[in-house]
Amino acid sequence: MQNICVSASVATDHLMTFSGKFSDSLLPEELANLSVSFLVDNLEIRRGGVGGNIAFALAQFGVRPVLVSAVGQDFADYGSWLERHGVDIESIRISEELHTARFVCTTDQNANQIATFYAGAMSESRLVELQPVADRVGPLDLVLIGATDPVAMERHTQECRERGIAFAADPSQQLSFLDGDSIRRLISDAKYLFSNEYESALILKKTGWTEEELLDQVEIQVTTLGDKGSRIKIKGSQTVEIPACSVSGVVDPTGVGDAFRGGFIAGLAAGCKLEDCARMGSTLAAFVIESVGTQEYTFDRDVYLNRLEANYGAEVRERVVQAWV
Repeated sequence: MQNICVSASVATDHLMTFSGKFSDSLLPEELANLSVSFLVDNLEIRRGGVGGNIAFALAQFGVRPVLVSAVGQDFADYGSWLERHGVDIESIRISEELHTARFVCTTDQNANQIATFYAGAMSESRLVELQPVADRVGPLDLVLIGATDPVAMERHTQECRERGIAFAADPSQQLSFLDGDSIRRLISDAKYLFSNEYESALILKKTGWTEEELLDQVEIQVTTLGDKGSRIKIKGSQTVEIPACSVSGVVDPTGVGDAFRGGFIAGLAAGCKLEDCARMGSTLAAFVIESVGTQEYTFDRDVYLNRLEANYGAEVRERVVQAWV
């Protein structure tokens, strides 16, 4: 697998921590009249967006992903960072009017989060076509279509179908806003479906599909389970669950799922078996959860492989080393 494209949001993250518990300030009987504020302890401004995070993670493994998105004129520093770390940013549209998207998130002491997202220039990602990307870099082996402008998500999904390009559906945060018909169009015919456990349940509820009917729509369903690891389902095959990589402590959960996806797809690019792809994703996710921000972790090949081996065994390490060249 040579050419991987990531079509998803690019944003600036404003990350805050609250030393208390959100639940202490939320009254169930008054949620219809909600008006609360939280005095936070600090503010970190970081590079983010699921597209940027996944592409950055992929690049750590030597993959040069093509990032497709739309940003504002304020993207110069972020773009330089991504390019310097191995991400192809030539297919990102620069808006003449709108700012790069913003993600504002507060995390409490139980790792619960309250977030707000401003789309900004992201809405113009619908104007980016995938065929010119393929004309520039060569045939696309896989397009991950993650959370971004909903129109762009549908257009890129349909373009993949029409051009016979394998795609991974990863609607994540947009599931809350999409209706059942839109979700069906984003998922049907996907080679891979990525979601967490809550999102998986939301997909079933909104589409009306059963678990078996969902597996009729996709080849492989990959579900992250938080500290329990991940689950891989293939229709007609036994479900496989992979335990999570151990962590020294939870510092910031933002971007952990994106890191998992980056490690998983890097494993696919190397030709690893699915179980090892999940182990690779889980190991990278552990680095992210132990640091503040989504792209601030330090990646060292030997340190990474040692951690992979410590959690999953020498045989897994050997298989990954042989594939990862």
